[in-house]
Amino acid sequence: MVMELSGYINKQANLDHVFAALADPTRRAILSRLAKGQASVNELAEPFEMSQPAVSKHLRVLEKAGLVDRDVDQQRRPAKLNAENMASAVRWLEEFKAFWETSFDQLDELLVEMKLTDKDSKNE
Repeated sequence: MVMELSGYINKQANLDHVFAALADPTRRAILSRLAKGQASVNELAEPFEMSQPAVSKHLRVLEKAGLVDRDVDQQRRPAKLNAENMASAVRWLEEFKAFWETSFDQLDELLVEMKLTDKDSKNE
């Protein structure tokens, strides 16, 4: 049974897949490489100490998340970045920006207050 949060609308059903894909450092490195241009599995495997099938598994996760598209180019299947779904993750994270800014402002105020208190106690 799936529990629904009251008033919550899941605007991006694929968001879980995007965050799961981005959670792995190898997949983030692959995305960084693809930001420079499309690449084959062989080209993507070069900087890693892993097999081509292992890189292919990472590419499948990235494809499922909609972060990578694969073309059929004769025998190679070059991958290319599709950052549209990544943008949806950024938009979701930006919803928390006001919260963090408020928290940091409160922390700044507390630190200033602590410094003033410390300065006053040293002057006594």
